[in-house]
Amino acid sequence: MVEKSTPSSLWPALYDPFRNLGARVAEMLAPASDASGGESAYTITMELPGVSEDDIEVNVDAGVVTVSGEKSSEREESGDTWFFTERQYGSFTRSFRLPADAEQDKVEGHMKDGVLTITVPRRQSEPDGGKKKVAIRKG
Repeated sequence: MVEKSTPSSLWPALYDPFRNLGARVAEMLAPASDASGGESAYTITMELPGVSEDDIEVNVDAGVVTVSGEKSSEREESGDTWFFTERQYGSFTRSFRLPADAEQDKVEGHMKDGVLTITVPRRQSEPDGGKKKVAIRKG
């Protein structure tokens, strides 16, 4: 994407009101999500009504959980006159950066009643805080 430079970075919307429109639309269409953390795990929940488990993919890479999927349209174009349509269809992607103490190789996902729950266990700290004495060799 090529960005148009403006005389003042303090007022970019004054010169280009649609500058961040794409990002704003993507945010509005992204599934609603919650994230929380407890003593033993972090939890991410996403509302995905009408999306089957087969249409969802969860990946973990370099400390980032990425959820992507697609909700297919169920309506048939039968020549009916539509007065309004509010349901959203299409593909989506959401990414969540994991905290440093997350066990990214133990991430699990569970889908129930249109809600995806992703559980990320926390690395249990050692009683001494992981402190280790380093031996120094001579010579």
